[in-house]
Amino acid sequence: MSAVVIDTNVLLVANGMHPHVSAPCCTECVTRLQARQKAGVVVIDDAFRILKEYQKKTRPNQPKGVGDVFLKWLLQNAANQQRVHQVPLTETAPKEFAEFPDSALQPHFDASDRVFAAAAHAHPDKPPIWQASDCKWLAWWPQLHAYGVKVEFLCPADVQQVYASKFPKRPIPDLPKRA
Repeated sequence: MSAVVIDTNVLLVANGMHPHVSAPCCTECVTRLQARQKAGVVVIDDAFRILKEYQKKTRPNQPKGVGDVFLKWLLQNAANQQRVHQVPLTETAPKEFAEFPDSALQPHFDASDRVFAAAAHAHPDKPPIWQASDCKWLAWWPQLHAYGVKVEFLCPADVQQVYASKFPKRPIPDLPKRA
């Protein structure tokens, strides 16, 4: 199993903390996180910004949901190079990274999401970023893809529905083609 970068919302959806997604989306996120604990590699940054972002929104010390349990596993395995790859990131300003794939796109990106794109771009294998329900990634994925960073939408119908409800006057962007 190859490496992946996992956006925080995958953990939140797996915890049942996103009211606007379907039960199949929750199941998909649960299944993916549980499978990743058994095999494969998770990519994080060397300063643990990704882990800190996860910790702000989950409860690894009192795990209740699958996302919480996944974070606890990730914290326990952070130094295990067979399961977790730590990539160095250069922070040029608060939440801005030299490794971000497209410097023109970076200012338009949510500050808390930049670390995921930077970590994927900094890793030599350019692992995909798992995305569940953050619809803003629908607008960002084509530019990231141009730099070799792929976004894998785990819940395509849900993310499009969330986009349509947040931006009712805009056309829904296309999804990336599945490999």
